[in-house]
Amino acid sequence: MARDTNIELRNTLIYQVYVRNHTEEGTFKALIKDLDRIKALGTDVVYLLPIHPIGEKSRKGELGSPYSIKDYYAINPELGTEDDFRELIDAVHQKSMRIMMDIVFNHTSYDSVLFNKHPEFFYKKDGQYTNRVGDWWDIVDFDFTKDRRLWDYLIENLVHYTKMGVDGFRFDVSSLIPYDFMKEARETVGSINPDTVWLSESVHGHFLKEIRDRGFDGLSESELYDIFDMAYDYDAHPYLEAYLENRGPLSDFVFWHQKQEEIYPKNYIKMRNLENHDFGRFAGLVESQDKLENWHAFSFFAKGSTMIFGGGEASEPHHPDLFNKDTIAFSGKDISPLIKTMRTITNDRLFYAGVYTIDQPESLEAIRCTYTLDGRQAIGIFNVGSDEGPVDVTLEDGEYTNRVNGDTVNVKRGQIHLQRGPIVLVSEN
Repeated sequence: MARDTNIELRNTLIYQVYVRNHTEEGTFKALIKDLDRIKALGTDVVYLLPIHPIGEKSRKGELGSPYSIKDYYAINPELGTEDDFRELIDAVHQKSMRIMMDIVFNHTSYDSVLFNKHPEFFYKKDGQYTNRVGDWWDIVDFDFTKDRRLWDYLIENLVHYTKMGVDGFRFDVSSLIPYDFMKEARETVGSINPDTVWLSESVHGHFLKEIRDRGFDGLSESELYDIFDMAYDYDAHPYLEAYLENRGPLSDFVFWHQKQEEIYPKNYIKMRNLENHDFGRFAGLVESQDKLENWHAFSFFAKGSTMIFGGGEASEPHHPDLFNKDTIAFSGKDISPLIKTMRTITNDRLFYAGVYTIDQPESLEAIRCTYTLDGRQAIGIFNVGSDEGPVDVTLEDGEYTNRVNGDTVNVKRGQIHLQRGPIVLVSEN
C-alpha cells in the first residue's frame, strides 16, 4: 500500500547543486550568494550532493567521489564549516525554499569512521571486505543483517540533520537498502518533521535484475513508493538514451511514460530530469537549441516533479567531473526564461490532480500530453524531432494562446500545425 503522499509535490522544482563545482570557490558561502538567482527560476528545493569528508583510500581522481563518505557527522572542510552549513540552511529557508541532503547509506569509504570502529557492520565476500558492484572500487558496502546498532547509528544521523533544519533526503541507490530499515527511518524522522520530503534514487531495471540474479536483495520501484514521496525516472531513462543515440524509437520512451500510470500507485510522483551528476549534459546530446528547449519544456509538463542540475539552465554542454575540481562555466545559451515560464504554467492544480495522458502523434517525432480536470484542459506538444505536420488536439476550433511564447495558435478541424518550439494550450471551458 503506497504511503499517503501529498500529490502537490508534483509541482515541485528541485535544483541540484554540486557545491564543489558550482562556483569557483566551491563553498557554502559562495552558494549562498547564488540563491537569489536559483530562487528566481521558481525553485522549491535546493538539493546538495553529499557534503561530508571524502575518503582517501582507493580515492577516484584527485579529490575523490562525494559518494565515498568518511564521516556522516562531519562537513567536508573544502566546502566550509558546520556553521557555514547552518548559515546556508537558514539562507535557503529565508528565501522560502527547502534544503535536501544526499544520503549515502549503502556504503562508506574504506577509511571511514564506521569501518575503522565497527568493521562488523560491513559486507564480506570470501573473507574480504568489499562491495557488491565491481566498478565502485572506492567504497565498502554495509551489511544491514549483522548488527542492529548500524540501523540505530544511521537513523540517528538522519535525526541529527533533521533537527539542524534539513527538509528532505535523497537516498542514493535506495533499491539496495533494506525496506524495513528505510521504513523505520521514515517513521522516526516523520515524528520530528512530518513534512520531510523523501526522494528515492531507484536504479535502472537492468541493474536491479543483475543485483537480484547475483543473489542479493533489491527493491522494485513499487515497493519504494511505500516509503518515498517521489522516485527518479530511471525506469524510462534507458529508452530516452536509446532514442537520443538512434538505438530505439521515440515510441518506446512514450509508451513507458504512459505505462507508469498503470503500474505505480495512484499518488505516485516521478522526479523528471534530463541530466544529473551521473549522466551527461543534455545540451551535449541534442543537436539543436529547439530540441533542447522542447525536451526541457516536456520535463516540466510531464506528470511529476522536475529537477534541474546546476548549469542546465545555461544549456551548459560540459559535464563537470565528479572526482576533481571542475567549475561549471554557465557558458551556453540561457534558457532560464523558458524554465520560469514552464514553472509558472505548471504551478496549477490541473497539473498535479488532473487526469494525465501521454502519446506520440502518428508519424511525427513529437510528444503530446494532456491534463483534464473540472472542465479544464491543458495540452502540451513537444517537437523533439524538428518535424512538421498536423497534430490532432481535443480542443474546439478557434484561436488559442501558446502559453510558452504568447503566439496565437489556430485550431482548425481539431488540428494544429506543429511548430519548432514547445506548445502549451489551456482551455478554461
